[in-house]
Amino acid sequence: MEHPNPQATFTLHFREYHLPKRPTVVVCIDGFDPEYLQSGLDRGLLPTFASFLKNGFHATGKSCMPSFTNPNNVSIITGAPPSIHGIAGNFFLDRSTGKETMICDDSLLRGSTLLEQMSQRGVRIAAVTAKDKLRKILAHGLKDDAVCFSAEKAAECTLAENGITDVEQWVGRPAPSQYSADLSLYVLDAGIKLLQEDKSDFLYLTLSDYVQHKHGPGSPEADDFMNTIDERLAKLAAMAVVGVTGDHGMSRKSNDAGEPNVLFLQDVLNAKFGKNATRVICPITDPFVRHHGALGSFVRVYLRNQTLLEPALAFCQALTETEVALSGEDAAKKYAMPLDREGDIVVISTSSTVIGSCRSEHDLSSVMDFPLRSHGGLSEKAVPVILSRAVNDVQAARSRNWNNYDVFDLVLNWSN
Repeated sequence: MEHPNPQATFTLHFREYHLPKRPTVVVCIDGFDPEYLQSGLDRGLLPTFASFLKNGFHATGKSCMPSFTNPNNVSIITGAPPSIHGIAGNFFLDRSTGKETMICDDSLLRGSTLLEQMSQRGVRIAAVTAKDKLRKILAHGLKDDAVCFSAEKAAECTLAENGITDVEQWVGRPAPSQYSADLSLYVLDAGIKLLQEDKSDFLYLTLSDYVQHKHGPGSPEADDFMNTIDERLAKLAAMAVVGVTGDHGMSRKSNDAGEPNVLFLQDVLNAKFGKNATRVICPITDPFVRHHGALGSFVRVYLRNQTLLEPALAFCQALTETEVALSGEDAAKKYAMPLDREGDIVVISTSSTVIGSCRSEHDLSSVMDFPLRSHGGLSEKAVPVILSRAVNDVQAARSRNWNNYDVFDLVLNWSN
């Protein structure tokens, strides 16, 4: 690889990064709870991961809060927490309009991304995502020669919009269902072909957590999914330096009968303080409702009258399903979230519970086929941080507290 720009490093958010000297891939496994990794390793099902841990580097790091897809993918590609880049959920309430809005583009992104910075310096970038909701954020500032598309919309790719066309023919199979393991495998297969055909120098591949929302570690479905990921990582690692992390973990949120443990917080607040006194927003909400039914472990509460702050906060803190309830100001400070986009109150549930708005607004039939698993809270922060090759300073790497958004630093600055 030769870069037209002689500058070998760049700085973003006060951290210096080296441009890649060899093909490099970062994979974000959506819902990559450390238990999936350990379960597969213990039973010898993941030989590629085992080789990474033996010959490369591995730590259990932390994801950002809330532990949802959008905030953490954006943190990974910016190397910074949400307080800096501004994306704090999949779904938010715009205080200026009072409208609930899905985040599907980069209009709320603050600052640059590592992908943009490398692209502007002559590195050929490819960003492939399972879910199209991330694509426009990943594409932020990329040069025209970059490839950026989603497996979800593979059939609709154009050169002008995505830097690639005829993706289905190129990959060798049709775009997969949104609700399938193949949505993630499609991303990895595209990454393998991009490397095989020497179309990219640096690839960011981010997957879907459909399987993890349905199947726990050690289940046949999870084993098969992790094994197929492992096989594809072997192909990637034969051609490139590979970094792997997750956007969040995953926890069981059902009782022994398989029924979801749900706190419908809006209904409870309505009964206590009256209808329309509060407004509960579930930032896990996205187009993939069959994954989780818009039920996660983190919600924001907005108050019609600020005099309710103390009593409403005390009420939320006293609920048995609550692990943490804080004012928006305190939550933003504690969890590095953007204050100007925070609710009046943040409520985080216990590890075995999810929080919804009103019962009438959630279709539980979409999550009754398997015991509900979900994320968003403190119990889903742990994620692996892995490098396929040895690090250049083992002692320093082992003593560091790693975040998932350090993975670009790991592959660009720490790899031998």
